[in-house]
Amino acid sequence: MEHNSSNFIKNIMINDLEAGKHKGVITRFPPEPNGYLHIGHAKSIIINFGLADEFEGKTNLRFDDTNPLKEDQEYVDSIKEDVKWLGYEWDELRFASDYFEEMYNRAVLLIKKGKAYVDELSQEEIRQYRGTLTEPGKDSPYRNRTVEENLDLFERMRNGEFENGSKVLRAKIDMASPNLNMRDPVIYRVSHATHHNTGDKWCIYPMYAFAHPLEDAIEDVTHSICTTEFEDQRPLYNWVVEECEMDSKPQQIEFGRLNITNTVMSKRKLKQLVDEGFVDGWDDPRMPTISGLRRKGFTPGAIREFVKATGVSKGYGAVDEAMLEHFVREDLKLDSPRTMGVLNPLKVVITNYPEDKVEMLDAEINPENLEMGMRQIPFSREIYIEQDDFMEEPPKKYFRLFPGNEVRLKHAYFIKCNDVIKDENGKVIEIHCTYDPETKSGTGFTGRKVKGTIHWVDAKNAVPAEFRLYEPLILDADTEEEMPEEKTFLDYVNPNSLEIVQGFVEPNMKDVKPQDKFQFFRHGYFNVDPKHTTPEKAVFNRIVSLKSSFKL
Repeated sequence: MEHNSSNFIKNIMINDLEAGKHKGVITRFPPEPNGYLHIGHAKSIIINFGLADEFEGKTNLRFDDTNPLKEDQEYVDSIKEDVKWLGYEWDELRFASDYFEEMYNRAVLLIKKGKAYVDELSQEEIRQYRGTLTEPGKDSPYRNRTVEENLDLFERMRNGEFENGSKVLRAKIDMASPNLNMRDPVIYRVSHATHHNTGDKWCIYPMYAFAHPLEDAIEDVTHSICTTEFEDQRPLYNWVVEECEMDSKPQQIEFGRLNITNTVMSKRKLKQLVDEGFVDGWDDPRMPTISGLRRKGFTPGAIREFVKATGVSKGYGAVDEAMLEHFVREDLKLDSPRTMGVLNPLKVVITNYPEDKVEMLDAEINPENLEMGMRQIPFSREIYIEQDDFMEEPPKKYFRLFPGNEVRLKHAYFIKCNDVIKDENGKVIEIHCTYDPETKSGTGFTGRKVKGTIHWVDAKNAVPAEFRLYEPLILDADTEEEMPEEKTFLDYVNPNSLEIVQGFVEPNMKDVKPQDKFQFFRHGYFNVDPKHTTPEKAVFNRIVSLKSSFKL
């Protein structure tokens, strides 16, 4: 099998297969269903599914649902939708909770081998006994209970005899280990909580660090790919697989997690933004969640190409958000119809245009993809232009509309500003212009040139629309890890991250559907919002502006 591009994980897989260590590649994507997936998870999805596909292997979607207090069916459903939307199909759908009985039996095995014990220290006492990076931990007074006593207590934990927090099962490893993860980690706790999958069958639940390696081994996963934050847990991962006498021996491999400037990736922090009303849900277009990016208008192809471009390495660093936006533009430019929308309207009356005339003008749907054909735009005596496209007293090198100046209306005619109408406060509310019928677009007119071209919509036929313009939600922070200690990420929330304006679009936009994407002349790429759009009014989310300073 040939492999076009390489990375260290792929090289490990190639070597393992050539050495006969595995017959094929089996990976898994193992999210905890305690929140919505974000762009960092997208990298893990693309790596796990992509590598398995490349080696004609398989990938399981497995929910690490070992903490019922934080998990919900809503998260399970959203994760499945996100994985499919990114373009991947899992081979098997699994839940950690499917294996609770086997995990319990493996814990009993550890007790019988003298490798686990029931502890009654409180959570705080366990933390104090654990020691520090420079000082070894000390043994719990319950560490040397007999096997029989531990078996009895663990069974009674399962039977519901003890209150939450009163007892835990700990692995018996090494309280003097330089790796804190190996200092008798807790592997089971009492939690009288209803589980989304198993209901009230269990009142003890395995800890993630114990459950995860067992899940991988049960599913015969060959390469357990995770981010570098789990590197220190790899010795515990291997210990669990070995001491629980699992037939399959998965290999944990870590890669550098994805971080993006002006973005938080912690599910806990994202949940805080939702719970405290900074955003209007997990799918708010300002959120780095996959559902938020989808609602904003990002495409699966753009996200896949972006992740591939960031590469797979052990390295850690923040990627400029402009890089992600670059791939979105690249993915949208050939498929998105061009159209005109006026976000902050100013009325223009063309005084020498016939009052009852409506003229249909031809325009390409996409000049970069002529196969998309032509569209027709109505033009009449009254139009709307952007307020920013007119200035009564312009600075030098301002080439748009001002008294006495002439500009081209995109796809239409030259117009010249003659009069300015103001309200009682001196605000410009209307301008009067004349047009030159000789200057119609497409006629080959060369009589004179103008320096400015502005967009517009026909006032008589324009369709009202709402536009939502986004800026980064988090400001002045490269990554979460670099924030000063005295500040929280909430101190960096941008109060101007969303601007909502009311304007107009071309009449051919009256039948748009949620998730339709367009390029509005000079404004950028926009997506029809699936949450707020109604049959009466379309709401457009700006996906990205037209220009980027980013270079690959």
